[in-house]
Amino acid sequence: MIDRMSSMDVLRPALIRIGGRIYRKNIIQQQTYPNEEEDDFYADSGDPTDEPCDTFLVEETERGFQCAVEVPSPLYKYIIGKKGETRKRLETETRTSISIPKPGIEGQIVITGQQRSGVVSARTRIDVLVESFRKKQPFTHFLSFALTQPVIQEKFLQFKEKVLEKCSKDHGVNSTLFQNPAKLHLTIGTLVLLNEQEIQKACELLQKSKEDFIDKTVGGKPLTVEVAGIEYMNDDPAMIDVLYANVHMKDGSDK
Repeated sequence: MIDRMSSMDVLRPALIRIGGRIYRKNIIQQQTYPNEEEDDFYADSGDPTDEPCDTFLVEETERGFQCAVEVPSPLYKYIIGKKGETRKRLETETRTSISIPKPGIEGQIVITGQQRSGVVSARTRIDVLVESFRKKQPFTHFLSFALTQPVIQEKFLQFKEKVLEKCSKDHGVNSTLFQNPAKLHLTIGTLVLLNEQEIQKACELLQKSKEDFIDKTVGGKPLTVEVAGIEYMNDDPAMIDVLYANVHMKDGSDK
């Protein structure tokens, strides 16, 4: 009998999109070691001679070729792997040398090799590793609009009083479930920013989006929204952790 999950993993592997190309993520079953990272996988990027090299700079040196990549220090361990196995495998299979800064020190990972194709392949595989493990990091920042206008706070407190009045006898319903009215906000998105450089880059992109997109969309006028109704943050109503309000544009548009 073929294991169902295993066959599905082969027929429909997890895919990662980087720079307009799609790579498959192949899971490797390895022995785990105490107090070390459990996740390790080999990023199969195909024939190294067929890798894109126009998306990053590969320099020719007296000793061959070299490429540097900016990676936040919290992600170094995923490129190094258990007891250095991931880095060793990458170096062996691409015939390159990969220099990684010490843990906690921000800097560039430098790839060197005799063949340009090997350096390109190693760089691409490192990009796949970084992209995959970044998605597993907890969120560090979120974007939001403050909803602290007096009328909103007042309506929220009225809602809180009505809920406690009607549902106070229900299990687990008490005043500690409700947000502090001074912290009410509308969340726009969540981010994983792992060092000061990424925080600065995010700030620059936000400012650029305001100038290039937001100002043109709203035409310098405020957006009037209606906050009404309740939604829950889970597909299973029996496993609800968060309730939040629905937000709609008052003019019915999708701005």
